[in-house]
Amino acid sequence: MAAAAKAEAARGYSWPRDPAAIDTVASRFPAPAGFARRAASPGSFAAWLRDLPLKPAGTPVVHFDGKLKPNQAAHAAVVDIDIGTRDLQQCADAVIRLRAEYLYAGPAAERRRIAFNFTSGDRASFARWAEGWRPVVVKDRVSWQRSGARGTDRGQFAAYLATVFTYAGSKSLERELAPVGETTKVEGGDVLVYGGFPGHAVIVVDVAEDSNGRRLMLLAQSFMPAQSIHVLKNPKGGVWYDAALGDPETPEWRFRPGQLRRFRESGP
Repeated sequence: MAAAAKAEAARGYSWPRDPAAIDTVASRFPAPAGFARRAASPGSFAAWLRDLPLKPAGTPVVHFDGKLKPNQAAHAAVVDIDIGTRDLQQCADAVIRLRAEYLYAGPAAERRRIAFNFTSGDRASFARWAEGWRPVVVKDRVSWQRSGARGTDRGQFAAYLATVFTYAGSKSLERELAPVGETTKVEGGDVLVYGGFPGHAVIVVDVAEDSNGRRLMLLAQSFMPAQSIHVLKNPKGGVWYDAALGDPETPEWRFRPGQLRRFRESGP
C-alpha cells in the first residue's frame, strides 16, 4: 500500500473520548434485512462517518451548559464528541465540525482543505488562521488582521472552529455545498440542509442499499441550543430513512425535495 493510502486508512478521531465507549455507528446499527452497507472507500468521509464512536447506549442528549434536552425521544444514540461550553455548535455547525475533524485527522494536504464560508460569503480557511490571520467583523463586513498566534495544534483548531460557528450557519452551508438532486442518489457524508433564519441541517452518517439499488440512510444532527451530536430516530419507526422519500421528516424538522447537498471534492 502506498504511503498516502496508508495515511488515509489510518485516519482517526483525534478529539478526547470516553475510553469505555467501544460502539460505532456501524456496530450499533446493522443494515436492515435485505440491505447491505453501501461500499465506501477506505479513508473516505463516508467510511469515517460510519465508524464514528458512540457514547454508551442510553446516554441522554445534553445542551452545551450540561442541562438535559427536554426532548429525549428523538435520538437513537449520542456521538462521543464534545459540544463545547458555548451555544455555538448547533445544527449546521455540527456538520461543519464533523467535516473539519475528518480533514484535520488526515495528512497535511487535507488539513489545508479545511475552509468554510461565513454567512457574508467570506471564506475562512484554517491554513490562513494557522498563519496568525484573524477575521475582524464590523457591520457584516469582514477584514483580516495578522494578530493571532500561529499553529495547527488542537487548541488553535478549536478556536478556529468556534469562530466559524459564530459567523457561519445553515444559509452559508447551503450555498457552498453542491446540490445532489434526488435523494435516491444519497451517499454517506451528504447533508440535508435548509438555509434559513432559522434553518436546519442534518448529516448522512451511513447508507445501506438493496439489490435493486434502493437506498436507506442514517441521519445525525445537533440542534438549537447547541447540544450533543446524535443519531436520529425515524418517526415512522427504527432509525433508517428511505432515501426514495424526497422530503424526509425527522423528529424535529421536515425537509423538502431538493435539499440534499454534498461537499465538493475540491473544497472542504
